Amino acid sequence: MDRNKSTVKMDKVLAVASLSVVFLSVLALSIFSEQSIAFAEKLMYWCTSLFSGPVLLFAFFACIFVVGLAFSKYGHIKLGEGKPEYGTASWIFMFILAGLGSSTLYWGFLDWAYYYQTPGLNISSNTPEALKYSVPYTMFHWTFSAWAIYALASITACYSFHVRKNKGLSLASIVESITGFKATGIVGRGIDLLFLLCMFGALTISLVLTAVTFTNILSSLTGIPNTFVTNAIIVVFVSILFALSSYVGMDSGMKRLSSMVCIGVLGYAVYIFIVGPTQFILNNTITSIGVMFSNFVSMSLFTDPLGDGKFTREWTVFYWLWWTSYAPGVALFVTRVSKGRTIKEVLLAMVLGGSAGMWFFFGVFENYSIFHFINGTVNVPEILSTQGGEVAIAQLLNLLPGGTIMMWIFLVIMVIFLAAHMDAVGYAVSATCSRGLVEGQDPSPRIRLFWCVMLTLVPLAMIFSKAPLDTMKAATVVTALPFIVIILIQTYGLMKWLSEDYAKLP
Repeated sequence: MDRNKSTVKMDKVLAVASLSVVFLSVLALSIFSEQSIAFAEKLMYWCTSLFSGPVLLFAFFACIFVVGLAFSKYGHIKLGEGKPEYGTASWIFMFILAGLGSSTLYWGFLDWAYYYQTPGLNISSNTPEALKYSVPYTMFHWTFSAWAIYALASITACYSFHVRKNKGLSLASIVESITGFKATGIVGRGIDLLFLLCMFGALTISLVLTAVTFTNILSSLTGIPNTFVTNAIIVVFVSILFALSSYVGMDSGMKRLSSMVCIGVLGYAVYIFIVGPTQFILNNTITSIGVMFSNFVSMSLFTDPLGDGKFTREWTVFYWLWWTSYAPGVALFVTRVSKGRTIKEVLLAMVLGGSAGMWFFFGVFENYSIFHFINGTVNVPEILSTQGGEVAIAQLLNLLPGGTIMMWIFLVIMVIFLAAHMDAVGYAVSATCSRGLVEGQDPSPRIRLFWCVMLTLVPLAMIFSKAPLDTMKAATVVTALPFIVIILIQTYGLMKWLSEDYAKLP
């Protein structure tokens, strides 16, 4: 079937319901900002405290399960007929961009500083030991467990769509094929509505953070005032790029954007590695990977029963819930681009490919930042606490040969990164709101364009109304708790299908 001749219609009931809830929420946040912040803090504390242990066990289970499944007798099962649609490099680039927001560039220079000031495993803050564990903790939070959660959600969606040939590329459709609850019933509508709200919230946070960081660095370069108008222009420009990519389709749009971003980020990292403190970056990256591996189980299951559990709640549990909130959207996108791959290929490409990319990325960016902190050139933790992370990033980039040019290149990469990520999220949202998609179909260009506009209006409304971003951040993370249950149901369904379909597989 020609993907460009899809006649699938949009689920108007779901679209209207989700948009109504989203815009009413933004309005409420802007009117009751102080109350919403206080409520969000209490809600976040309650959820991360009460469910700390189960969330840690879920992420640890995901790591064990995906590796076990990849090397089991089911690993060679092919997901759909024919050859893979995309080359391995393009394929990996696309799902990396689906799983990572453009704010990753921001955290690439700064994440270690937070762990230096608030370390885990009951290590004293602002000490050499805290510095030793700062990069390993970044790698721990952004590599194996994160990608294992993505892979756990993705593999069931891939199997349901490409092997079982179940109609509908949405979370509710997958749950229907396992439990029998209709996708158009109350349970199905609730699942898809929760998914759409989560996608809107997560993308809004990423877009607003990127826009604010971009305009701050742009202002330092050009003197252009950092105002709502500047932020709005950036958001609109990125959205036009994202809309064009989405409209022309996966092959001409997302594939090219993701390749541009990943090659750009890799090239930027290689440049810093070569012209920066090469030996220090290499040595501390290797050491950090070793420290992470040797402490992986301790980091994964550290509940801090003899302490206050603050680090576990505010960092590890938060990160696992954050990745879980993104997992259903990543799963739908990975399903779209993984036809013709095997179960083993999908799982290992996500876990090992995603992790390897993060090791290199954070190894170069963070250790470059740490080197200048150790040598007293740029005190990143202090600047982060007093002036803001974007100021620290600007100072670090300015130290590179051709610093001003490198800052401009950094901004260009950030814009394309955001557009590619929005494209992936936009596809997942469009697929969810398209009735009865089957293998070989995509949401129509009109549906994708409609959601491009909607996904742009919400961040603009947040910036204009100055609604508290932390409240939406808390709401997005809290909605991940039901997704854990849904992903476990999906995993049960997958194992049931595998035992039914391939019981005699030697």
